[in-house]
Amino acid sequence: MQSLKSQPNPQFPGVQDIDPQELWTQRERVRIVDVRRPDEFTGELGHVAGAHHIVLDTLPNHLVDLPTDQIVVFVCRSGGRSAQASAFAKENGLSQVYNMRGGMLLWNELGLAVEGRNQS
Repeated sequence: MQSLKSQPNPQFPGVQDIDPQELWTQRERVRIVDVRRPDEFTGELGHVAGAHHIVLDTLPNHLVDLPTDQIVVFVCRSGGRSAQASAFAKENGLSQVYNMRGGMLLWNELGLAVEGRNQS
């Protein structure tokens, strides 16, 4: 399986960060998992189209739902919680795991497409 262009995460040894633009170009071949709270998932930043929603605190219960034969990219607001999720997934046997650097803040700053944004 081909890996993504990445760099080491500065806070979590063993975690690899990818840039939002890399995720954008590879989004059709990876599983995107957003680990934010439900109100954030549908909040002002929206979420990446097609993202699966698993709140970080519930990740241990949903680890079995993640594919072992596909690249998984974790996403959050700014990249911290998703880096934690990436580290946890790697510690528990998933090898093709990445963290999206900068989270949805950077994704939106770059003007990449979102869905699920609450307009109220």
